[in-house]
Amino acid sequence: MSHQPQNIHAGTQVVTLISVHGSNHALVHPRGAVGIVTRTPCGEEQRYLVRFPDGFEAALQPTEMEVLKLFKDRLEGASNSLQDFALEDHVIYRCIVGSRAYGLETETSDTDLRGIYLAPADLHWSLYGAPEQFEDNEQQACYWELQKFLTMALKANPNILECLYSPLVEKATPIAQELLAIRDKFLSQMIFQTFNGYALSQFKKIEQDLRNQGKVRWKHAMHLLRLLMSGAGALREGRVPVHVGERREELLAVKRGELTWEQVDAWRQRLHREFEQALAETKLPERPDYEAANQLLISARRSKAA
Repeated sequence: MSHQPQNIHAGTQVVTLISVHGSNHALVHPRGAVGIVTRTPCGEEQRYLVRFPDGFEAALQPTEMEVLKLFKDRLEGASNSLQDFALEDHVIYRCIVGSRAYGLETETSDTDLRGIYLAPADLHWSLYGAPEQFEDNEQQACYWELQKFLTMALKANPNILECLYSPLVEKATPIAQELLAIRDKFLSQMIFQTFNGYALSQFKKIEQDLRNQGKVRWKHAMHLLRLLMSGAGALREGRVPVHVGERREELLAVKRGELTWEQVDAWRQRLHREFEQALAETKLPERPDYEAANQLLISARRSKAA
């Protein structure tokens, strides 16, 4: 069931029908304040996250706001360019991630979309600023502003690097194609720290579940193994191997709980050792190419300011 009445999506500009209060019930914005939806509801959640020009964010019910275009008493002086902002018009890259990109999909798998939007100059220069990300949970999509995406890629964030190497690309504008052409510039030995860190964090959660509930969330265990494989592969191959290839059935067996935790943990330890060996032998640089990323961002910003 859709929780997005009035065609409210990530990026929609809305006007509040109530006063917005912060901590201690202090008034932050009066009725009639204008903001931008940065996150839509998920599941049974009914609230939208709305960002206001001063950076304050509030969770609002659909009945507590209205699309600015539909609001009869428009605020005097509201910028037409911002009223007309449509997120899709500024999406420069969109790909499928998750199980479908990994080659681990089943009949019940969702289609998770991730991508990049390039903020128009009017939004970037406005009091709102360019939100670092928009989350459209109805569409199972998340879009990062280009600068935020590049910053996370330079830090070897696994989710971001997997976006750059997803085999399932739905949209890539010329700017995105320039980015994909230099995606190897974001790969460095920092991959060991970040991918390993994510895997260890997941391992600790599994151990905690075992202590507290006496069971393993096998899907999490499967992705722990997949992440270690992907990280080691990136160090060895100079690319992020998103699709698991011939390891699909082995990993799905883990997801189905067909292996004991002892077997899975032994596999995890072997993968950690292989990861360490890949780090010792990798030809990747210690750090990514910051200047290449910077030049791409400057060029993209100029294209929007023209």
